[in-house]
Parts: sequence; C-alpha cells; structure tokens
Amino acid sequence: QFKLAESGGGLVQPGGSLRLSCTSSGFLGYYSVTWFRQAPGKEQEGISCIKSSGVTYHANSVKDRFTVSRDTASRGTVYLQMDNLKPEDTGTYYCAAAKDGSICTLSRFAMNYWGEGTLVNVSS
Repeated sequence: QFKLAESGGGLVQPGGSLRLSCTSSGFLGYYSVTWFRQAPGKEQEGISCIKSSGVTYHANSVKDRFTVSRDTASRGTVYLQMDNLKPEDTGTYYCAAAKDGSICTLSRFAMNYWGEGTLVNVSS
C-alpha cells in the first residue's frame, strides 16, 4: 500500500526556519503533492503544491516565505522549506499526494493519499 510520512516538524522561534520532508513507500515522483496545515481550532488549509513536472504554487498566506520542491534524484521526496516563520504558522502539517501528477491543487478532495502529519510550533 502506498504510504506517506512527514518529518521535520518541531519548535522554532518566530523568524526561524524549518524544512519538512514528505517521503513515500514508493516513487513519489509520479504524483502531485500538496502540503496542508491545520491550526488548533481552525479548518485545514492547503498551502503549497507541486506537480510531477516540478511546477509549484503557493497560497498567499505563505507566498515568499515557503518553498516547495522535489528531489528528482531519489524516490521523489518532497520538501517544504519554511522561512521567516510566524506564530500563526503553528499547526499540524500534512503532505498528500494525488495520482494525477499533472495537477497542482490546494483542494483536499483531489488527494488520494495522506500522511499522518508533523507538528510545527512557532513560539518564543
């Protein structure tokens, strides 16, 4: 069964950086991958996506601070580089994959596989 796993979360001070990784049990390079997050008491939000071709899109809330990328040399691991973190970035971050590698969408309904999430806490 195709599985996803996130890693790299933790506690960081405002203005700091973290890099999240999304790995899979198979070759993730064929899939489009989207990062979602859910803050305590809030709805889940799609923030960044990447096509199998490497084309990316970022929501306005993270644009210019977060960067999604893909390692084409390995199993297609997808990364989310998060810079200039703010307290409002706190939440559980999930990666999800869609079988259609040609799409880049922030809609959870298009996803076929989900990871368990990793916690990011931005606090001084």
